[in-house]
Order: sequence, then C-alpha cells, then structure tokens
Amino acid sequence: MKKILTLVCVSALGGLLTLSGYKLFVEKNNNPLIVEQASEAPLFVPTANYMNTRNTTSVIAPNFVEAAEKSLDAVVHVKNTSIVNAPMTMQDLFFGRNSQRAQVGTGSGVIISPTGYIVTNNHVINNADKISITLNNNKAYIAELIGTDEATDIALLKIETDDDLPFMAFGDSDNAKIGEWVLAVGNPFNLNSTVTAGIISAKARDLSGQNSQSFIQTDAAVNPGNSGGALVNTNGDLIGINTAISSRTGSYIGYSFAVPSNIARKIVNDIMEYGNVQNGILGVVGGALNSETAEKLGTETTQGFYVSDVQEETGAAKAGIKSGDIIRKVDGVDINKFSDLTGYLKTKSPDDVVNVTLLRGGDEEVIPVTLLKPSITTLPTVGFVKNPTDKELKAYNTTYGVKIHKLTDENYIPYWNSNNVKEGDVITKINGKKLYSVDDVQTTMKTRNLNEPLQIEVINNEGEKVVYNFR
Repeated sequence: MKKILTLVCVSALGGLLTLSGYKLFVEKNNNPLIVEQASEAPLFVPTANYMNTRNTTSVIAPNFVEAAEKSLDAVVHVKNTSIVNAPMTMQDLFFGRNSQRAQVGTGSGVIISPTGYIVTNNHVINNADKISITLNNNKAYIAELIGTDEATDIALLKIETDDDLPFMAFGDSDNAKIGEWVLAVGNPFNLNSTVTAGIISAKARDLSGQNSQSFIQTDAAVNPGNSGGALVNTNGDLIGINTAISSRTGSYIGYSFAVPSNIARKIVNDIMEYGNVQNGILGVVGGALNSETAEKLGTETTQGFYVSDVQEETGAAKAGIKSGDIIRKVDGVDINKFSDLTGYLKTKSPDDVVNVTLLRGGDEEVIPVTLLKPSITTLPTVGFVKNPTDKELKAYNTTYGVKIHKLTDENYIPYWNSNNVKEGDVITKINGKKLYSVDDVQTTMKTRNLNEPLQIEVINNEGEKVVYNFR
C-alpha cells in the first residue's frame, strides 16, 4: 500500500512540475508568435491594391476596334502602272521589240467623299500611265488624276461609282497630342487592309533640312505600300496621310511620318477649287532659337523664331514686323522652329489674316498679318525670280514676264554673265508659254515634258530678246 501511495505522489509531483514548466517556458514563448501574426496582417493590403490597379489599367487601355472599323473600308489599294525604258535585251534585238516595259507600283489611298474622291501621296502615282483602285470589298476601278502638289507630296484622285462609298472626313491635326495613340491603315507589301498601332512621337518634324516639311512622327509600323494610307486616332478621325519612313533598309525600323490632315485638306480643297495650290506667305526670313543663337543675338529667350530679315512687299512688311523680332505664336500655336511656322501657314490661303505674337525689345505684342501670294520663286538654271511692277515691265518694253531677282545657280552664273543676262532682266516665256506671275513659272515647270529641253526667253538690259535652251 505504501508503494502505491508513493508511486501516486511521485506521479502527481511529476505532473505538477511538468505543468509548471509548460506555463513558465512554453506558453511564455508562444505569446510573441501570436503578436507577430497579428502585426503581419496588413501585408495582405498590397495584394488588394495591385488588383485595383490592374482593373483600373484595363479600363483605360486603348481600344482600337471602333477606329479600325471606321477606317478599313475607306482605305483603298492604289496601283500605278507606268511605261519605262528598260535595258535592251538580246531578245529585243532579235525580235525587233521595243525595250519599253510596264512597271507597276503600289500604295494606299483614303476615300474622302462618298462620290469617290481619294487622297494619296504624289509619289504613289507619279508618272503613272494608268491608276487603278481596289476597294476593301475587292471591287476595282480606274481612277482619274485630278491634281497633285509635289511640295507636300499630296495627290487627288477620282473614281466613278453608282453607289455612295464609305469615306473618312478630315480631322483636326492641330489637336493631336504627342503621346496620343494612333493607327496606321494601309496595304504594306500588298497585304490589304492592314492596321498597326503606335503613338505620336513628335509634331512639325522636318526631314528635308530646308524647313519645308511639317510631318507628324509616329512609331506605328509603316512599310512600303502604306504610303497614301490613313493615320487615325482612337476616335477614328483622319489626322494624317502616311507618307514616309525613317529606314536604313527600306523597311520600317522605328519611325514613320504623315502629312498632317489640316495640310492635306487645304491642298485638296485648293486643287478642287483652283486646280493648283494657293499658298499664303508671311514674308519673314530667319531661324529657330536655341541657347547658342540666343547668346549670339543677346537675348534670354531660347524658344521661338528669330526674324533676321523681312521680304519686301509681303504681309509681314506691311504689318510692321521687323528684323530682330522673335515670333512666339501664330493664332495661339506655339512656334519653336521654322517647321512649326511653315507647317501652320500651309493650312492658310492668300488674304487670310493671322495673329502673330512676337517679342520686341522684351515686350510681347500681337500683330495681325494678311498673308499674300508668293512674289518670289525659284527657277532651275537661273535662281530666284519675282513678280515685277508695271514700271519695271515698261522699262523692258513688255507687258508680261517675271524679273530675275537673284542669280543663284552657280553652275550657270558664268553662262548668264557671258550672255549679258543680269539680275533685273525679264524672263518672258518658258517653253513658249507666256509668264504673267511666279504662279505661271511654277505651273509651267510642273507640267512641262521632262524629255524636252528647257527653253527660257529673256529680255536683257539692252532690250535684246533671246531664247536659251538647256537639257
């Protein structure tokens, strides 16, 4: 009995010691774990935030379906067939065949009216003997060339159909923003109805180095065959005509360029109304400002167009713009480089009034300027020619002609000097066509047959009328 009681007591004592040890050591060590788990609970919050962010992104992600649907049927395939002189082959000699061959080029175009007017690039249809149009529904038509403008690389075509055609109206390219999503729609590599996406990378981009261009630059994939196709925003608005790519290989490697819709629309309207482009000029000469030029000119302004000279008898001269003025805006459009200025003015016509914001002596002024027709143009082999006054024509005993303003073609200056032709003399005809203004010079040079020699009739300062031939 004593042994049993002893065993029970020992067991009870062991249990007591075990319980005390548990309370003292094990349970005490478990308390920090409970607190730590509670403190980690907020780690679940970032997961919830990530989900919210992802959902928000999916809502604002651009959707191109509607824009593509609006534009696909209005973009056409353009095929240019021209006759070229190919190298003579042995078969040609043996069979007495002509070496001329048909050469086919392809591009794109955009229908801009239900009656069949189509805008494309001039280089797509240049020298074409036949232009065919294929719609997105595979119907084909022969197109008539209405007119072209080589300077902006825009051409207008017309096809005749019994039914109204799907078309795109011109949007406002001035409202396009850098970083905005756009679609390029066209027929690259003869792959009809191709849509690619990108963003607007820059505006008023000049590729010529002569400040004569003002492209919208994008990173949408554009390849040979896309020329003349549509550049549209996510609303499906036509904001440009795809024209060129920057490439070392001939194919797309990163950047493409489009003629802004506001320029294209103005060119098309002029061709339809006048048969040629009516340009309105401001009449200033100069360049864009930067830190280096600003320091040389002694101004703190590094943005704007510095006026170094004002052409006589132009809107700028008549409005009082002076050498040394800095043009900052035109009609509220920021002017940071010459292509900003020329790009905006290409959307305007003669007799339009623009409000020019300029800095003069540190003060800002707004001057209204009436744009005028160009009074000066260039003529190959000669240089600059300008519209003469009636008094100047009378001095040369003629009622028509243009005045040689400046001989600039260095290859021909010795030739003109040796033939007693000087600045101030009057050119009366080109290839037999009378000249009444510089507009006639431009039209004659655009329409002349390049296979014929260039004939220039001049009245020199001694009253002699001589015809000069150039090949």
